[in-house]
Amino acid sequence: MFKILIALTSWSAIAPAQVTVPPISPASFSANAVVQWNRNLLALLRMPGAQPNNIHPTRSFAIMHAAIYDAVNAIDGTHHPYLVQFPGASPSASSEAAASAAAYEALIALYPKFQATLLNELDQSLALIPDGANKNEGMRIGVAVADQILALRSNDGASTQPGPVSVTSGNIPGGYESTPPNFPKAQFTQWPQVTPFALPQASQFRPGPPPALTSQAYRDDFNEIQAMGKARSMTATVDQMLAGRFWNGPIQNYWNEIAQIAALANNLTTAQTARLFALLNFALADGVIAFYDAKYTYNFWRPVTAIRAADLDGNPDTVADPNWLPEVGNTPSDPSYPGAHAVISAAAALVLQSYFGSDQFQFNVTSEVLAGVQRSFTTFSSAADEAAFSRIYAGVHFRTDLTTG
Repeated sequence: MFKILIALTSWSAIAPAQVTVPPISPASFSANAVVQWNRNLLALLRMPGAQPNNIHPTRSFAIMHAAIYDAVNAIDGTHHPYLVQFPGASPSASSEAAASAAAYEALIALYPKFQATLLNELDQSLALIPDGANKNEGMRIGVAVADQILALRSNDGASTQPGPVSVTSGNIPGGYESTPPNFPKAQFTQWPQVTPFALPQASQFRPGPPPALTSQAYRDDFNEIQAMGKARSMTATVDQMLAGRFWNGPIQNYWNEIAQIAALANNLTTAQTARLFALLNFALADGVIAFYDAKYTYNFWRPVTAIRAADLDGNPDTVADPNWLPEVGNTPSDPSYPGAHAVISAAAALVLQSYFGSDQFQFNVTSEVLAGVQRSFTTFSSAADEAAFSRIYAGVHFRTDLTTG
Protein backbone atom coordinates (compact mmCIF):
# COMPACT_ATOMS: atom_id res chain seq x y z
CA MET A 1 0.00 0.00 0.00
CA PHE A 2 1.18 3.48 -0.82
CA LYS A 3 2.88 5.17 2.11
CA ILE A 4 3.26 8.87 2.72
CA LEU A 5 6.87 9.94 2.85
CA ILE A 6 6.86 13.01 5.04
CA ALA A 7 10.27 14.15 3.89
CA LEU A 8 9.13 14.60 0.29
CA THR A 9 8.02 18.05 -0.75
CA SER A 10 5.93 16.76 -3.68
CA TRP A 11 3.61 13.81 -3.41
CA SER A 12 3.28 13.61 -7.18
CA ALA A 13 6.94 12.68 -7.49
CA ILE A 14 6.25 9.16 -6.24
CA ALA A 15 2.76 8.39 -7.58
CA PRO A 16 2.56 6.25 -10.72
CA ALA A 17 -0.05 7.55 -13.13
CA GLN A 18 -2.55 4.92 -14.18
CA VAL A 19 -6.12 5.97 -14.90
CA THR A 20 -7.07 9.62 -14.65
CA VAL A 21 -10.39 11.37 -14.46
CA PRO A 22 -11.06 15.08 -14.79
CA PRO A 23 -10.07 17.01 -11.66
CA ILE A 24 -12.70 18.50 -9.41
CA SER A 25 -13.90 21.88 -10.64
CA PRO A 26 -12.18 24.70 -8.69
CA ALA A 27 -15.61 26.25 -8.19
CA SER A 28 -16.68 23.22 -6.15
CA PHE A 29 -13.53 23.03 -4.02
CA SER A 30 -14.18 23.35 -0.30
CA ALA A 31 -11.80 24.42 2.44
CA ASN A 32 -13.56 21.90 4.68
CA ALA A 33 -11.36 18.86 4.09
CA VAL A 34 -14.05 16.33 5.01
CA VAL A 35 -16.59 17.83 2.65
CA GLN A 36 -13.99 18.03 -0.10
CA TRP A 37 -13.04 14.36 0.15
CA ASN A 38 -16.68 13.39 0.17
CA ARG A 39 -17.00 15.35 -3.07
CA ASN A 40 -13.90 13.68 -4.45
CA LEU A 41 -15.34 10.23 -3.84
CA LEU A 42 -18.68 11.22 -5.39
CA ALA A 43 -16.88 12.52 -8.48
CA LEU A 44 -14.94 9.28 -8.80
CA LEU A 45 -18.05 7.12 -8.41
CA ARG A 46 -19.79 9.03 -11.19
CA MET A 47 -17.13 7.93 -13.65
CA PRO A 48 -18.35 4.94 -15.71
CA GLY A 49 -16.64 1.74 -14.61
CA ALA A 50 -14.95 3.19 -11.54
CA GLN A 51 -16.91 1.12 -9.03
CA PRO A 52 -16.49 -2.69 -9.14
CA ASN A 53 -19.83 -4.24 -10.06
CA ASN A 54 -19.94 -6.58 -7.07
CA ILE A 55 -18.95 -4.02 -4.38
CA HIS A 56 -21.60 -1.64 -3.09
CA PRO A 57 -20.28 1.96 -3.01
CA THR A 58 -21.66 2.63 0.48
CA ARG A 59 -18.79 0.45 1.76
CA SER A 60 -16.28 2.90 0.26
CA PHE A 61 -18.01 5.89 1.85
CA ALA A 62 -18.04 4.18 5.23
CA ILE A 63 -14.39 3.06 5.08
CA MET A 64 -13.15 6.49 3.98
CA HIS A 65 -15.17 8.33 6.62
CA ALA A 66 -14.19 5.85 9.33
CA ALA A 67 -10.55 6.60 8.55
CA ILE A 68 -11.16 10.35 8.50
CA TYR A 69 -13.11 10.28 11.76
CA ASP A 70 -10.64 8.19 13.76
CA ALA A 71 -7.70 10.22 12.42
CA VAL A 72 -9.27 13.57 13.26
CA ASN A 73 -10.62 12.35 16.60
CA ALA A 74 -7.15 11.13 17.56
CA ILE A 75 -6.11 14.79 17.43
CA ASP A 76 -9.33 16.49 18.54
CA GLY A 77 -10.16 13.94 21.24
CA THR A 78 -13.76 15.09 21.74
CA HIS A 79 -15.48 11.73 21.13
CA HIS A 80 -14.86 8.02 21.45
CA PRO A 81 -12.85 6.48 18.61
CA TYR A 82 -14.71 4.23 16.21
CA LEU A 83 -12.15 1.42 15.79
CA VAL A 84 -8.64 2.83 15.92
CA GLN A 85 -7.01 4.01 19.13
CA PHE A 86 -4.09 6.37 18.48
CA PRO A 87 -2.50 7.24 21.82
CA GLY A 88 0.08 9.99 21.91
CA ALA A 89 -1.24 11.99 18.96
CA SER A 90 -0.20 15.59 19.29
CA PRO A 91 -3.20 17.90 19.86
CA SER A 92 -1.40 20.51 17.76
CA ALA A 93 -1.27 18.24 14.71
CA SER A 94 -3.27 19.44 11.73
CA SER A 95 -6.74 17.87 11.65
CA GLU A 96 -7.14 18.95 8.04
CA ALA A 97 -3.92 17.19 7.05
CA ALA A 98 -5.01 14.09 8.96
CA ALA A 99 -8.40 14.06 7.21
CA SER A 100 -6.91 14.47 3.75
CA ALA A 101 -4.16 11.91 4.25
CA ALA A 102 -6.59 9.38 5.71
CA ALA A 103 -9.04 9.84 2.84
CA TYR A 104 -6.35 9.58 0.22
CA GLU A 105 -4.78 6.49 1.77
CA ALA A 106 -8.17 4.78 1.97
CA LEU A 107 -9.23 5.67 -1.56
CA ILE A 108 -6.02 4.62 -3.33
CA ALA A 109 -6.43 1.21 -1.71
CA LEU A 110 -10.06 0.99 -2.84
CA TYR A 111 -9.50 2.58 -6.28
CA PRO A 112 -5.84 2.04 -7.20
CA LYS A 113 -6.38 2.84 -10.89
CA PHE A 114 -7.32 6.40 -9.95
CA GLN A 115 -4.26 7.17 -7.88
CA ALA A 116 -3.07 9.98 -10.16
CA THR A 117 -6.35 11.86 -9.93
CA LEU A 118 -6.61 11.30 -6.19
CA LEU A 119 -3.08 12.55 -5.76
CA ASN A 120 -3.99 15.75 -7.55
CA GLU A 121 -6.87 16.22 -5.12
CA LEU A 122 -4.55 15.55 -2.20
CA ASP A 123 -2.09 18.18 -3.44
CA GLN A 124 -4.93 20.73 -3.59
CA SER A 125 -6.06 19.90 -0.07
CA LEU A 126 -2.59 20.00 1.45
CA ALA A 127 -1.75 23.27 -0.32
CA LEU A 128 -4.24 25.01 1.99
CA ILE A 129 -2.31 23.90 5.11
CA PRO A 130 0.89 25.68 6.25
CA ASP A 131 3.99 23.49 5.96
CA GLY A 132 5.65 22.36 9.14
CA ALA A 133 5.66 19.81 11.94
CA ASN A 134 1.93 20.04 12.62
CA LYS A 135 1.06 19.34 8.99
CA ASN A 136 3.51 16.43 8.85
CA GLU A 137 2.19 14.94 12.08
CA GLY A 138 -1.39 15.19 10.84
CA MET A 139 -0.42 13.40 7.63
CA ARG A 140 1.35 10.66 9.57
CA ILE A 141 -1.68 10.08 11.79
CA GLY A 142 -4.05 10.02 8.82
CA VAL A 143 -2.08 7.37 6.96
CA ALA A 144 -1.56 5.18 10.01
CA VAL A 145 -5.24 5.25 10.94
CA ALA A 146 -6.42 4.59 7.37
CA ASP A 147 -4.09 1.59 7.09
CA GLN A 148 -5.58 0.11 10.25
CA ILE A 149 -9.15 0.68 9.09
CA LEU A 150 -8.37 -0.95 5.75
CA ALA A 151 -6.77 -3.91 7.49
CA LEU A 152 -9.80 -4.35 9.74
CA ARG A 153 -12.14 -4.37 6.72
CA SER A 154 -9.93 -6.50 4.48
CA ASN A 155 -11.86 -9.73 5.18
CA ASP A 156 -15.33 -8.33 5.73
CA GLY A 157 -17.00 -10.51 3.10
CA ALA A 158 -17.43 -7.82 0.45
CA SER A 159 -15.13 -9.59 -1.99
CA THR A 160 -16.81 -12.96 -1.57
CA GLN A 161 -18.01 -14.43 -4.82
CA PRO A 162 -21.71 -13.55 -5.21
CA GLY A 163 -23.84 -16.51 -4.26
CA PRO A 164 -26.82 -18.00 -6.09
CA VAL A 165 -30.26 -16.48 -5.67
CA SER A 166 -33.53 -18.29 -6.11
CA VAL A 167 -35.06 -17.32 -9.45
CA THR A 168 -38.52 -18.71 -10.04
CA SER A 169 -38.86 -18.39 -13.83
CA GLY A 170 -42.57 -17.72 -13.34
CA ASN A 171 -43.32 -21.03 -11.61
CA ILE A 172 -43.86 -19.63 -8.12
CA PRO A 173 -46.20 -16.64 -7.80
CA GLY A 174 -44.58 -13.94 -5.71
CA GLY A 175 -41.04 -15.19 -6.31
CA TYR A 176 -38.33 -12.86 -7.60
CA GLU A 177 -37.11 -13.28 -11.14
CA SER A 178 -35.08 -11.18 -13.56
CA THR A 179 -37.14 -8.31 -14.92
CA PRO A 180 -38.01 -7.06 -18.41
CA PRO A 181 -37.05 -5.35 -20.60
CA ASN A 182 -33.32 -5.87 -19.92
CA PHE A 183 -33.45 -9.01 -17.68
CA PRO A 184 -30.44 -8.21 -15.46
CA LYS A 185 -28.68 -10.73 -13.25
CA ALA A 186 -29.44 -10.38 -9.53
CA GLN A 187 -26.80 -8.18 -7.87
CA PHE A 188 -25.05 -8.10 -4.47
CA THR A 189 -26.28 -11.53 -3.50
CA GLN A 190 -23.29 -11.85 -1.14
CA TRP A 191 -24.05 -8.57 0.66
CA PRO A 192 -26.08 -10.07 3.54
CA GLN A 193 -22.84 -11.77 4.63
CA VAL A 194 -20.80 -8.53 4.71
CA THR A 195 -19.69 -7.50 8.21
CA PRO A 196 -21.73 -4.45 9.30
CA PHE A 197 -20.02 -1.27 10.45
CA ALA A 198 -22.20 -0.79 13.54
CA LEU A 199 -24.96 -3.39 13.65
CA PRO A 200 -24.22 -6.60 15.56
CA GLN A 201 -25.57 -8.58 12.59
CA ALA A 202 -27.27 -7.97 9.26
CA SER A 203 -30.57 -9.49 10.39
CA GLN A 204 -30.93 -7.33 13.52
CA PHE A 205 -33.83 -5.34 12.05
CA ARG A 206 -35.08 -7.89 9.52
CA PRO A 207 -38.80 -7.21 8.99
CA GLY A 208 -41.57 -9.77 8.75
CA PRO A 209 -42.61 -11.04 5.33
CA PRO A 210 -44.37 -9.00 2.64
CA PRO A 211 -48.17 -9.17 2.37
CA ALA A 212 -49.73 -12.40 1.15
CA LEU A 213 -50.68 -12.23 -2.52
CA THR A 214 -54.33 -12.89 -1.66
CA SER A 215 -54.50 -10.10 0.94
CA GLN A 216 -56.26 -6.76 0.65
CA ALA A 217 -52.96 -5.00 1.40
CA TYR A 218 -51.33 -6.64 -1.60
CA ARG A 219 -54.33 -5.86 -3.80
CA ASP A 220 -54.14 -2.18 -2.82
CA ASP A 221 -50.38 -2.02 -3.42
CA PHE A 222 -50.73 -3.79 -6.74
CA ASN A 223 -53.51 -1.59 -8.09
CA GLU A 224 -51.75 1.57 -6.99
CA ILE A 225 -48.49 0.90 -8.75
CA GLN A 226 -50.15 -0.64 -11.79
CA ALA A 227 -51.84 2.73 -12.36
CA MET A 228 -49.29 5.18 -10.93
CA GLY A 229 -46.03 3.56 -11.97
CA LYS A 230 -46.82 2.59 -15.53
CA ALA A 231 -44.75 4.15 -18.30
CA ARG A 232 -46.58 7.27 -19.50
CA SER A 233 -49.16 6.84 -16.77
CA MET A 234 -52.45 8.65 -17.20
CA THR A 235 -53.03 8.51 -13.42
CA ALA A 236 -49.84 9.98 -11.97
CA THR A 237 -49.42 13.74 -12.12
CA VAL A 238 -46.61 15.37 -14.08
CA ASP A 239 -44.85 16.21 -10.80
CA GLN A 240 -45.15 12.65 -9.52
CA MET A 241 -43.66 11.26 -12.72
CA LEU A 242 -40.87 13.85 -12.46
CA ALA A 243 -40.18 12.79 -8.87
CA GLY A 244 -40.00 9.17 -9.98
CA ARG A 245 -37.32 10.02 -12.49
CA PHE A 246 -35.54 12.65 -10.35
CA TRP A 247 -34.64 10.19 -7.57
CA ASN A 248 -33.86 7.27 -9.91
CA GLY A 249 -30.13 7.30 -9.18
CA PRO A 250 -27.70 6.08 -6.48
CA ILE A 251 -29.64 7.24 -3.43
CA GLN A 252 -26.60 7.40 -1.14
CA ASN A 253 -25.12 10.09 -3.42
CA TYR A 254 -28.10 12.39 -2.90
CA TRP A 255 -27.84 12.11 0.88
CA ASN A 256 -24.10 12.69 1.01
CA GLU A 257 -24.67 15.89 -0.98
CA ILE A 258 -27.46 16.95 1.37
CA ALA A 259 -25.09 16.39 4.29
CA GLN A 260 -22.46 18.54 2.55
CA ILE A 261 -24.96 21.37 2.23
CA ALA A 262 -25.95 21.07 5.90
CA ALA A 263 -22.35 20.90 7.14
CA LEU A 264 -21.31 24.02 5.23
CA ALA A 265 -24.46 25.94 6.12
CA ASN A 266 -23.82 25.26 9.80
CA ASN A 267 -20.09 26.12 9.58
CA LEU A 268 -19.05 22.82 11.15
CA THR A 269 -15.45 22.38 12.19
CA THR A 270 -13.31 19.63 10.70
CA ALA A 271 -13.92 17.43 13.75
CA GLN A 272 -17.66 18.05 13.70
CA THR A 273 -17.88 17.32 10.00
CA ALA A 274 -15.81 14.15 10.37
CA ARG A 275 -18.24 12.84 12.98
CA LEU A 276 -21.34 13.78 10.94
CA PHE A 277 -20.15 11.96 7.82
CA ALA A 278 -19.01 8.92 9.78
CA LEU A 279 -22.42 8.61 11.46
CA LEU A 280 -24.21 9.13 8.15
CA ASN A 281 -22.20 6.66 6.13
CA PHE A 282 -22.11 3.95 8.77
CA ALA A 283 -25.92 4.15 8.81
CA LEU A 284 -26.11 4.01 5.02
CA ALA A 285 -23.63 1.14 4.67
CA ASP A 286 -25.36 -0.90 7.37
CA GLY A 287 -28.74 -0.05 5.88
CA VAL A 288 -27.62 -1.63 2.61
CA ILE A 289 -26.32 -4.75 4.35
CA ALA A 290 -29.59 -5.02 6.29
CA PHE A 291 -31.94 -4.54 3.36
CA TYR A 292 -30.06 -7.09 1.25
CA ASP A 293 -30.44 -9.52 4.14
CA ALA A 294 -34.20 -8.96 3.96
CA LYS A 295 -34.40 -8.88 0.16
CA TYR A 296 -32.68 -12.23 -0.23
CA THR A 297 -34.59 -13.75 2.68
CA TYR A 298 -37.98 -13.12 1.08
CA ASN A 299 -37.08 -12.93 -2.65
CA PHE A 300 -40.30 -11.05 -3.41
CA TRP A 301 -41.16 -10.26 -7.01
CA ARG A 302 -40.93 -6.81 -8.54
CA PRO A 303 -44.05 -4.97 -9.74
CA VAL A 304 -43.31 -5.53 -13.43
CA THR A 305 -43.23 -9.30 -12.85
CA ALA A 306 -46.28 -9.22 -10.60
CA ILE A 307 -48.39 -7.18 -13.02
CA ARG A 308 -47.51 -9.30 -16.03
CA ALA A 309 -48.27 -12.50 -14.09
CA ALA A 310 -51.29 -11.35 -12.08
CA ASP A 311 -53.40 -14.17 -13.45
CA LEU A 312 -51.23 -16.54 -11.36
CA ASP A 313 -51.35 -14.71 -8.00
CA GLY A 314 -54.66 -16.13 -6.75
CA ASN A 315 -56.06 -12.67 -6.08
CA PRO A 316 -59.32 -12.02 -7.97
CA ASP A 317 -58.88 -8.26 -7.59
CA THR A 318 -55.65 -8.00 -9.61
CA VAL A 319 -55.66 -7.90 -13.40
CA ALA A 320 -52.70 -8.93 -15.54
CA ASP A 321 -51.14 -6.62 -18.12
CA PRO A 322 -48.59 -8.67 -20.12
CA ASN A 323 -47.05 -5.55 -21.70
CA TRP A 324 -46.70 -3.40 -18.57
CA LEU A 325 -43.38 -1.56 -18.05
CA PRO A 326 -42.34 0.91 -15.32
CA GLU A 327 -42.03 4.65 -15.87
CA VAL A 328 -38.22 4.55 -15.55
CA GLY A 329 -37.81 1.68 -18.02
CA ASN A 330 -35.49 -0.73 -16.21
CA THR A 331 -36.13 -2.18 -12.76
CA PRO A 332 -33.25 -2.54 -10.24
CA SER A 333 -31.74 -6.01 -10.32
CA ASP A 334 -32.73 -7.36 -6.91
CA PRO A 335 -35.91 -8.41 -5.09
CA SER A 336 -38.53 -5.81 -4.28
CA TYR A 337 -38.99 -6.08 -0.50
CA PRO A 338 -37.94 -3.88 1.27
CA GLY A 339 -37.17 -0.75 -0.76
CA ALA A 340 -33.57 0.48 -0.82
CA HIS A 341 -34.44 4.16 -1.34
CA ALA A 342 -36.72 4.04 1.70
CA VAL A 343 -34.13 2.42 3.96
CA ILE A 344 -31.32 4.76 2.92
CA SER A 345 -33.44 7.91 3.01
CA ALA A 346 -35.02 7.20 6.38
CA ALA A 347 -31.64 6.38 7.91
CA ALA A 348 -29.99 9.47 6.45
CA ALA A 349 -32.77 11.85 7.47
CA LEU A 350 -32.77 10.53 11.03
CA VAL A 351 -28.99 10.90 11.35
CA LEU A 352 -29.19 14.49 10.10
CA GLN A 353 -32.15 15.32 12.37
CA SER A 354 -30.35 13.85 15.36
CA TYR A 355 -27.04 15.52 14.63
CA PHE A 356 -28.44 19.01 14.08
CA GLY A 357 -31.20 18.70 16.66
CA SER A 358 -33.94 19.65 14.21
CA ASP A 359 -35.74 18.39 11.15
CA GLN A 360 -36.01 21.94 9.81
CA PHE A 361 -33.51 22.80 7.08
CA GLN A 362 -34.07 24.54 3.77
CA PHE A 363 -32.09 23.08 0.87
CA ASN A 364 -32.11 22.14 -2.79
CA VAL A 365 -31.26 18.67 -4.09
CA THR A 366 -29.74 18.08 -7.52
CA SER A 367 -30.71 14.94 -9.40
CA GLU A 368 -28.09 12.29 -10.10
CA VAL A 369 -29.79 11.40 -13.39
CA LEU A 370 -31.57 14.53 -14.65
CA ALA A 371 -28.88 17.08 -15.45
CA GLY A 372 -29.48 20.47 -13.90
CA VAL A 373 -32.81 19.55 -12.30
CA GLN A 374 -33.30 20.48 -8.63
CA ARG A 375 -36.06 20.02 -6.09
CA SER A 376 -36.48 22.10 -2.92
CA PHE A 377 -37.27 21.00 0.63
CA THR A 378 -37.67 22.60 4.06
CA THR A 379 -37.12 19.46 6.16
CA PHE A 380 -34.92 16.39 5.98
CA SER A 381 -37.95 14.16 6.48
CA SER A 382 -39.87 15.62 3.54
CA ALA A 383 -36.96 14.82 1.23
CA ALA A 384 -36.77 11.31 2.67
CA ASP A 385 -40.49 10.76 2.15
CA GLU A 386 -40.40 11.96 -1.43
CA ALA A 387 -37.32 9.89 -2.24
CA ALA A 388 -38.95 6.78 -0.80
CA PHE A 389 -42.38 7.10 -2.37
CA SER A 390 -40.97 8.28 -5.69
CA ARG A 391 -40.29 4.60 -6.28
CA ILE A 392 -44.03 4.03 -6.75
CA TYR A 393 -44.10 6.69 -9.48
CA ALA A 394 -40.95 5.18 -10.94
CA GLY A 395 -42.83 1.89 -11.18
CA VAL A 396 -40.30 -0.25 -9.33
CA HIS A 397 -41.71 -0.73 -5.79
CA PHE A 398 -44.92 -1.55 -4.00
CA ARG A 399 -45.95 0.83 -1.22
CA THR A 400 -45.37 -1.82 1.46
CA ASP A 401 -41.76 -2.15 0.26
CA LEU A 402 -41.33 1.51 1.13
CA THR A 403 -43.24 1.76 4.41
CA THR A 404 -41.35 -1.30 5.65
CA GLY A 405 -38.06 0.07 4.38
